[in-house]
Order: sequence, then C-alpha cells, then structure tokens
Amino acid sequence: MNQKDIKTLGELKKAKYQSISIKEEIRNNLLYKIKNNQERFTGILGYEHTVLRDTETAILSRHNILFLGLRGQAKTKIARQMVDLLDEYVPVIKGSEINDDPLNPISKFALNLIEKEGDNTPIEWLHRSERYGEKLATPDVSVADLIGDIDPIKAANLKLSFSDEQVIHYGIIPRCNRSIFVINELPDLQARIQVALFNILQEGDIQIRGFKLRMPLDILFVFTANPEDYTNRGSIVTPLKDRIESQILTHYPKDLETALRITEQEARILPDQLKQLKIADILKRIVEQLAFEARSSEYVDKKSGVSARLSISALENLISSAERRAILNKEKDSQVWISDLSGIIPAITGKIELVYEGEQEGPYQVALHLLEKAIRTQFLRYFPTPSKRTPTGKTSQEAKEQNPYKKIIQWFDQGNIIDIFVEMKDTERIENLYKVDGLYGLVKKQYPQANEKENALLMEFVLHGLSAHSLISKKTIEGQIRFNDLIGSMMNFSDDE
Repeated sequence: MNQKDIKTLGELKKAKYQSISIKEEIRNNLLYKIKNNQERFTGILGYEHTVLRDTETAILSRHNILFLGLRGQAKTKIARQMVDLLDEYVPVIKGSEINDDPLNPISKFALNLIEKEGDNTPIEWLHRSERYGEKLATPDVSVADLIGDIDPIKAANLKLSFSDEQVIHYGIIPRCNRSIFVINELPDLQARIQVALFNILQEGDIQIRGFKLRMPLDILFVFTANPEDYTNRGSIVTPLKDRIESQILTHYPKDLETALRITEQEARILPDQLKQLKIADILKRIVEQLAFEARSSEYVDKKSGVSARLSISALENLISSAERRAILNKEKDSQVWISDLSGIIPAITGKIELVYEGEQEGPYQVALHLLEKAIRTQFLRYFPTPSKRTPTGKTSQEAKEQNPYKKIIQWFDQGNIIDIFVEMKDTERIENLYKVDGLYGLVKKQYPQANEKENALLMEFVLHGLSAHSLISKKTIEGQIRFNDLIGSMMNFSDDE
C-alpha cells in the first residue's frame, strides 16, 4: 500500500507506521547519506572541513544549533538545506494547526477529534518543503508572534473561557511543530522575548498571558547571529545561549579559488550576456581580490565583515557595465575590459561599514582605493614585479636597462598621454593601446599564445598595474581614464586637454 494512500488513523496503525522525533528523523537520514557517500549540502563551498563537519556533528547529537558569524557567510542557506534531510512525507491529523502526529497528538483539537472519531480520524501527509519556518528577529517581534495569544473573538464565538486551550491563536513556533524553525539575527530579538523561548527549548512548556500549557513541541531550532561584539542592537541572553546545545562559527572563504567558485555559482549572469561578452579570468580575480582587500583594509570595520554578496553583486555589475557599453557601440562580440571595473563601485559602497578614517575618506574614495589595491595584488600574478628601487649591486642605469617596463615608462616620461574612455569602442581602444611604445612587446613576451583581444586586455591591465604601483599616473574623471607620467600628473587635468 502506498504511504500516501493511508487516509485514517486506523490504516496508519495497521501499516505499523512508527513515529520518531524530528531530530531522530534528521539524524537517521543524515547517517544514511553519510554511509552511502551521498551529498548532504549542495553549493556550500569552503566549509567542507569546518562548518559542515560541525553541523553534521550537531545533527547527529540531536542538538539545536546556533550559527555565529559575520554577514554573508551562508548561515541561512545551510539552515534551509536541512529540509532535504527530512523524510519526504509525514502523517498529520487533518485540520490540525500544529501538525499533530496522529500517534502522539498534543493539541486539544487533535485529542478531541481522536476521542470522537477513533480509528476513523482523518489524516493527511505533509511534504518536507512545508516543514520549515523562518522568522527574522526584529525589535517589534512579540511573544504573541512567536508563541501565540488568546483570541477573544474565538472565545466569544465558541462560548469558552479564556483558560480553555481552544481559544488560543497559535504563533509561528507551535505552528512549526515537527518542523525546522529558524530565527535569523537572534540578538535583535528583545531580551524579554528571548526569555520566552527558555521553556520551549528545555521543558516544552509554553505560557500565554499567564495561562500555562504543557505542550511538548517537536522542533529543531536553528538560530543565526552576528558576533555579539559587533551587534550593538542587542545580544543573546546567557541562559538562552546555554540552552542551545551547539554553537558553530562560520567564516569567509579562506582562499581566492574557493571565493571564485562561490561567486561564479551565485552570480546571476544571463546567457545572453555571456553570448555577447567574454570575461577573462583576470577580471574575475580582481573582483574577488577586492573583497579580500576590503576585509583587511584599515578603512573598513572588521567587526562588521564584508559579505560574499559584495563579490557577487560586483561581478554582476561588471558584466552589465560591459553589456551597456557594447550595446551603445552596437558591438555584438565584445569583452569585459579593465576600465569596465568602474561600473562595480555601486556594488561596493553599500556593502562596507567604514571606521572613522574611512568615513573621512568617503565610501566612493575607499571603493576606488580597494579597487586599486586589488589590481595591484593581482597584477603580480600575471606580470613581473615592478620596482622603483635599484637592486643591490646594480647602478640605476643597469637596473633601468633590465626593467621590463622600461620602454613603457620612458614613453610616458616623454610627455605622451593615452586616454581610455569607459564607453569607447573596442577598435578605438585597441588602436590607442598599441600607441604605447613597448606595451605590446611586453605582453607578447609574457603571453605569446594570446590573440588580438586578449593582448589588448593584457595591455590595458599593464597600464592599470603600473599605475597601481605608482610608476605612471592614472586619473579618472567622468568616464575618462588618462594615463601619463607622474610629473605630468601634477598639472591640472583640465589643462592637459
């Protein structure tokens, strides 16, 4: 007999269905997946030997869980994926507001119905996707929202006393009986509301307006929070923290390769965009490096963190910026250029919390500073290290002769200027880049297999890299990037027109 064909309590008993708690259910399904080497969490990268290991340990221990970490560390994403560890369907008493287990009913509604109908009590099957509840903690959340309240209208209509359980309007937690329930940003919940969770976690009691009700709810609680030293709005009260058995610390990607995979996975890039534009690995790495630079920047509040969403939004903006330029120029086959990075600034400024020094600089200048640092760091991955110092044992003339960037720097020293416009056509951009003496030769020596457009991108990258290392000057004004020598850069930009 198909499980879902069972429609009554009697049929369920006849099928010898065994009820277990949600924590036992998730534990059993996790054990099965581990033993059979099946994937437990999908798309959670960089946590394989840290957070996911600790999460599985907590599940096997049948613990409630607190994920503690800075923003954008996949805390909620992990919690939502726990649903996949539930049984596909479980039986509930039909009409129950709190998903009563037919074999272990706890609400007065279910107990009365079984007393009246016996084995004919109707049941239905609840899919695992419906066994998940989530609440964002905000200061206005009340006990009534979470646990419930007395409904005077219901009491009047049913002609019942306020002390009767049937007049209760259940909150979100009782309605998530036999489910996973997540409270995000737990410290934002007022302390008196956190206190209301004590008995639910430990004894299974709920109290509504002084009316104590024994209700052993069957819930796996998952909480998420930022570290308390960052969250000025509140903290997790100590007794509640003590009742949450496992606290798991999350973290940002520890290496660039993992961060790249996360951004690639999460960024919403349309097929039409990828068809029109090619994006080189260089650009993706600069975008990712920018987040790493922000996390260590003296301008950015480290307690706040820099979300992975910065890199994701920046990559989306980068491609959209290039797409807009290509459409304006009616180019059906273009690529993302280094100058298109100017389009990612809006994705940075709203995602970094600045310390006092950063506020003095302003979010726009800090974003530009981080971008320059990212270019500087990644430039060394692709090209020789530029240096303004004379190596030990060599004269300045000898060092200059051996400098791979000698011709390029000399070209600018002679007073030459190159202008790159953000919305410039590809053909004009390439033509401009080839004017710089020694630029093509340097790139071709380093990357002999590169095609014309790849060469041009690398040539543009060299100019930005030399500027980031303060060997030539770069100034950006309203969509125009001007490269010239350092001496010339001291003159007013408008005087050079």
